[in-house]
Amino acid sequence: MNKYLSFFRLRFAMGMQYRMAAFAGVITQFVWGAMEILIYTAFYDANAAAFPMTFQATATYIWLQQAFLAFFMAWFMEEEIFDSIISGNIAYELCRPIRIYNMWFARSVANRLSRAILRCFPILLIAAFLSKPYGMSAPSSAVNFILFLVTMILGLLVTVSFCMLVYVLTFFTVSPQGLRIVFVSMVEFFAGAVIPLPFFPDKIREVLELLPFAAMQNVPLRIYSDDLSGIAIVKPVALQITWLIVLTGVGYNLCRYAEKRVRLQGG
Repeated sequence: MNKYLSFFRLRFAMGMQYRMAAFAGVITQFVWGAMEILIYTAFYDANAAAFPMTFQATATYIWLQQAFLAFFMAWFMEEEIFDSIISGNIAYELCRPIRIYNMWFARSVANRLSRAILRCFPILLIAAFLSKPYGMSAPSSAVNFILFLVTMILGLLVTVSFCMLVYVLTFFTVSPQGLRIVFVSMVEFFAGAVIPLPFFPDKIREVLELLPFAAMQNVPLRIYSDDLSGIAIVKPVALQITWLIVLTGVGYNLCRYAEKRVRLQGG
């Protein structure tokens, strides 16, 4: 375990060095969030009663989404991992007394965590001081906030587990580009990154909420914005834990299978 914690610390420390990139990211994400809120403003002004979430809850959802974008963006993957598989440098990793899956998992979590820490506080601070209903509201209770933090961690781990499947499947393909395009598109749409899941028709939403994508950003952001509360929280959290176990188990075992069948140039 200590060696994987070392990988985590090293990658986290490296990620914290990119402060100027984080500053540029904060500006980009803040502008994007403001643009989204202005678009929703037009829709709500036309017919606010037609939407399942209040405008304040939607604005809060968007600001949290932008603040913690690094946690849940499926398109953020490590090129270093893809390059090592495609070029054959994965052979060096196989010589180490470590589990590749565990190492990649620790590195991926550290990468996302470091980026989120650098970017989230300025966005949250500015959004908190914006006038209502365009700004971010405070959590409705301490319990609500604790549940938000717990489900945020679970959502991060589910996202990393899903991305790990893309890394592992690269062992069985010539190029990872096709896999990345398909999987990233699925996550962005079905996880609520483009449109929050409550905005979907009821029958479609009920199906989407059972998929692993809904166990990513959908649950914590809706809990914080108070769209999910009370007994309704139990099922989404249970699904988060279930999908984390399933995705991690499938990814780990598939990686072990791939390690035994790696073919490199020259034999």
